[in-house]
Amino acid sequence: MTTNKPVLWVAIVAALSMPVTVQAQHAGHETHATPRSVAPLSSAEQHAHGQHDDHTEAGDTHHGDRPEMDHADHSQMDHSRMDHAGHSSGDPNHGLREPIPPITDADREAAFPELQHQHKHGASRHSFWLLDQLEVSDTSDGTEIGWEGIGWVGSDINRLWLRSKGHALDGSVERGRIEALYGRPVLPWWDVVAGVRQDFGNGPSRTWVAFGVQGLAPYFFEIEATAYVGESGRTALSVEAEYEMLLTNRMILTWAAEANAFGKSDAEQLIGSGLSTVEFGLRLRYELTRQFAPYIGFEREWSYGETTDFRELAGHARDDNKWVVGVRLWF
Repeated sequence: MTTNKPVLWVAIVAALSMPVTVQAQHAGHETHATPRSVAPLSSAEQHAHGQHDDHTEAGDTHHGDRPEMDHADHSQMDHSRMDHAGHSSGDPNHGLREPIPPITDADREAAFPELQHQHKHGASRHSFWLLDQLEVSDTSDGTEIGWEGIGWVGSDINRLWLRSKGHALDGSVERGRIEALYGRPVLPWWDVVAGVRQDFGNGPSRTWVAFGVQGLAPYFFEIEATAYVGESGRTALSVEAEYEMLLTNRMILTWAAEANAFGKSDAEQLIGSGLSTVEFGLRLRYELTRQFAPYIGFEREWSYGETTDFRELAGHARDDNKWVVGVRLWF
């Protein structure tokens, strides 16, 4: 086979001119027969490394006249030449361009202003008035108008309570009562009350000293229990319970019951001793507003004992049923 000698010599010369890398093991480090191409250090790197001559000498022991930066001994670096201007311990703001100013008295006053209207428990004065029932019904004796209301004025602790209830027949008050009571809370949702009661209407009027309790029982039953002491040793007890059932946000069904008992008979008032009457009623109202609510309802009253006898002698029925139409107001 004939070989072109000029071409062969050109290939040999080109191959010999290329750098040859020789891998050698020297104290656990890889070294190169020819120095690697290393980019020049930037000014930041020169400052970071301080341009240490001693590193150059240390690098010569392993890599000839070119310092090897990958294996430099940082424990011998002169860090005093590094730029620590932004971390000076004398700068309280640590180099922040917009430091937070110190808090002043004006800042504290703005953060915690003095209240202009301070509320002291039991010192403020309020009032509440509710005409719970103002209704009309058609009975066998004629057109009857009934009312029942409650109100109070005072503070959270001390209040003056006013209560009134009765009915008028054909424009004349047949029976009514009004009470003025001092009330004070003794338990959450419960008050004790004491005061006077005045009865008026057909027949002689009666005056009573009253004391009792009122409040909200478990399951949201509103309770009133009041005892009375009157003239000539007369005594009485009245207990009322009421419960409101919300059918919708505006339509409410109210259940109410009342029982009255007396210690001695009073023929002029058609009242007998013992359990005298029991009333039960329900009223369905629709609140056009919270302050104004028309309603319809039904009420039944039972009489017992001597009270039944007195009513029959006066020509009245022993029991009474009636449908009512009315309105509820509060302000």
